[in-house]
Amino acid sequence: MLKLLIPSAYGSHHVTPAIRFRSTPVKSLLFKQLTLLTGWNRSSYELGRRSFSSELDSDTKSSETTTVSTKPHLDDCLTVIALPLPHKPLIPGFYMPIYVKDPKVLAALQESRRQQAPYAGAFLFKDDASTDSSSSSETENILEKLKGKELLNRIHEVGTLAQISSIQGEQVILIGHRRLRITEMVSEDPLTVKVDHLKDKPYDKDDDVLKATYYQVMSTLRDVLKTTSLWRDQVRTYTQACSLHIWYCLRIQNMSEYQYLSEFNYPKLADFGAGISGANKHQNQGVLEELDVHKRLELTLELVKKEVEINKIQESIAKAVEEKFSGDRRRIILKEQINAIKKELGVETDNKSALSEKFRGRIDPIKDKIPQHVLKVIEEELKKLQLLETSSSEYDVTYNYLDWLTVLPWGNFSDENFDVIRAQKILDEDHYGLSDVKERILEFIAVGRLRGTSQGKIICLSGPPGVGKTSIGRSIARALDRKFFRFSVGGLSDVAEIKGHRRTYIGAMPGKMVQCLKNVGTENPLVLIDEIDKLGVRCHDGDPASAMLELLDPEQNANFLDHYLNVTIDLSKVLFVCTSNVTDTIPSPLLDRMEVITLSGYITDEKMHIARDYLVKTARRDCGIKPEQVDVSDAALLSLIENYCREAGVRNLQKQIEKVFRKIALKLVREGASAQVPAISDDVTTDTEDTKSVAKTDLESPETSAEGSAVLTDELATGDSKESATEPSVEVAETVEKFMIDDSNLSDYVGKPVFQAEKIYEQTPVGVVMGLAWTSMGGSTLYIETTFVEEGEGKGGLHITGRLGDVMKESAEIAHTVARRIMLEKEPENKFFVNSKLHLHVPAGATPKDGPSAGCTMITSLLSLALKKPVRKDLAMTGEVTLTGRILAIGGVKEKTIAARRSEVKVIIFPEANRRDFDELAENVKEGLEVHFVDEYDQIFELAFGYDH
Repeated sequence: MLKLLIPSAYGSHHVTPAIRFRSTPVKSLLFKQLTLLTGWNRSSYELGRRSFSSELDSDTKSSETTTVSTKPHLDDCLTVIALPLPHKPLIPGFYMPIYVKDPKVLAALQESRRQQAPYAGAFLFKDDASTDSSSSSETENILEKLKGKELLNRIHEVGTLAQISSIQGEQVILIGHRRLRITEMVSEDPLTVKVDHLKDKPYDKDDDVLKATYYQVMSTLRDVLKTTSLWRDQVRTYTQACSLHIWYCLRIQNMSEYQYLSEFNYPKLADFGAGISGANKHQNQGVLEELDVHKRLELTLELVKKEVEINKIQESIAKAVEEKFSGDRRRIILKEQINAIKKELGVETDNKSALSEKFRGRIDPIKDKIPQHVLKVIEEELKKLQLLETSSSEYDVTYNYLDWLTVLPWGNFSDENFDVIRAQKILDEDHYGLSDVKERILEFIAVGRLRGTSQGKIICLSGPPGVGKTSIGRSIARALDRKFFRFSVGGLSDVAEIKGHRRTYIGAMPGKMVQCLKNVGTENPLVLIDEIDKLGVRCHDGDPASAMLELLDPEQNANFLDHYLNVTIDLSKVLFVCTSNVTDTIPSPLLDRMEVITLSGYITDEKMHIARDYLVKTARRDCGIKPEQVDVSDAALLSLIENYCREAGVRNLQKQIEKVFRKIALKLVREGASAQVPAISDDVTTDTEDTKSVAKTDLESPETSAEGSAVLTDELATGDSKESATEPSVEVAETVEKFMIDDSNLSDYVGKPVFQAEKIYEQTPVGVVMGLAWTSMGGSTLYIETTFVEEGEGKGGLHITGRLGDVMKESAEIAHTVARRIMLEKEPENKFFVNSKLHLHVPAGATPKDGPSAGCTMITSLLSLALKKPVRKDLAMTGEVTLTGRILAIGGVKEKTIAARRSEVKVIIFPEANRRDFDELAENVKEGLEVHFVDEYDQIFELAFGYDH
């Protein structure tokens, strides 16, 4: 196992500690310590010096080499032990301590030293997909497991011939000498390989480009050494041990002195710069494998240049941080001096006195309106603020508490407008229909006018999405001249959002109602609580539904207690308006505090008025289109309502209308852009299906077409007159356009119709009856189909499908029983139900269906099959049936009536108990319908099957 020694003091962005050796002996304390560490003596050093100097110039033979050495020459080392390096390659001239944990490898290295052949091959370990992001320990574990050919395949071919300087335990110190390339494997354990010694490619030392690159490397190294003390210390260490030539070159200032350097400095300088740089192992391996001296110098130059840039960034960051720190400290000191001077001169009081004056300035004008218990708390907190140090955390808590207490609108009420005629006008302007809602608001205003004051109420507007519940709240606030505040409680599970946090918590704040009073500035705003049927469930943060009781209960909210304020506030003058889609999910105690007003949705006529008077105008204005540029026909709006937007509300209808106007806007802009070209011909007239445009030159006056439907659009054709005045005059074509939207071209804008006719059968066949259903999105028609499966003695039974809920399954069983009883009474000899297996199905099986109001429809479907007689044409019914045949009341009368009208049903059967609900409907909803109210199923039997009598 091999490990690279990296001292912890060097940090992460740092070179591997190394010492470079050359032929000149060095007499220094550090070198002596290194001698003691490695076990060198004088003679061994001289031998090493001879070997090293032979590497510097292989062609030059010194006279000192006449002494015969007992160690082999470097050129004789053709078979070496391969040592993998996990972290960095060994650059020639540097040393590297490694750990060898394999006993065989360690014994082989010691044997090499004893045989006077202290050399080995150091090769960098390759990365792969599994070790690319591995830690050092994982890499070492992998190295420990690899042997023989597997290890050979995982190391680079090019490495370094390393002298084994010393072995102390598992630590081996290697000194790099020259480059090697593996040719073949000799043995596997320990891994021994044959190598070739690599020499640098020949180069011209007088080449100007080479010299310039060399000088640039030297200059860059000097810049790094000036700015980085870490490099200076390390190079100083190198100079004490070796490398005097390079250190001298780095310190000289006169460029002419570079000529003193011998050929030795060109390749060695490249190795030196790469060795001490902070480059990664792949970049260092690239320098090691490069045999072209010029390219090697260029690679080293890139590495040291990167070091210069990194050092500059580090310096700029350090300087910015130091300047910011010193600037902030200086600012604090100056501010304290200014405050002390002002205090001595009496120009300004201290901060605590100024804050106290600010709070007293808020409460003094309204002191008689603030409740006494609140005023007492404010005075206590002001005294407490004077005693606290500004640096303490309690000071900030007290300051924020006083800020909230003094900013609330104590005793400030907005002047309400009790003009019923004005309120009626505003409500009619904002909403079409909704007469019951408007009537309730007008009653509230009338009571306030007679009493001279208004009392807070809790109104709950319940209805499907898109019917205008939220916008009604805004209209009520405008009609009453009250401030408006809205917050949604959908999914709210934290009670602190309603009741506030305790002041002891960090970041504590009051609840929504206190924030509301601060924002609106009055004690009698209109507060819209949206989506109250979607309150979060009870959890560790409390039960929000229970917390809402105190807020909405008229008997309790006069003394509403917020946890943060810890003083009671009066919310009895607040008008609360809640919205919900259904009331079933609202907790009963909370629903008991509300006055529920149901918004059932809009019929086709009401949607037509809303689309024509509100939605079309709003969409046209929002898209920047002039009224005279687009004409939407009533047929197009009717097609949108019936074939695209059948929901109870008008939100989807609004989206479809906006889609139409967006496409028209795109056409206008495209045609306007295409018209911005010089006119090259006389008048050109182009007619399309839905567009009539006339192109004219600037010299002609604008005219309209003979039909009067073409309107000149100056902005789109010619642009802003101010901008055109500064541009070169160009003869531009002006476009006259009129878009007609009707049912024939509506699909070009909104696509194919989404809905088909709900009425599947023109004449319902035997066993099929139309029922009426209620959903949260409005009403719909629902066919119930029954068919004969098989007949046999005593095989009577009923199979049910259609994804029905438990209630509807029970209704089907009850219907089967009642139908058999009625059939026994009407036709005793008919054994159809006794011997027939039947299948009852409710279409649209992907939609879950449940509810008690399908009983009478199921009975009629079963009897129609038994009698082999279809029910009356254009008939729909709804009602819950008991085992004795009694018809019970149902819900959603308005929604079901609207659904029947949409399916062109003329005859409807309702329970007698729902007569009052039907009578309360608007006349336009009841118009053209024949409605029968029944309390026994026998009456339905006569209406459904007695039509030929």
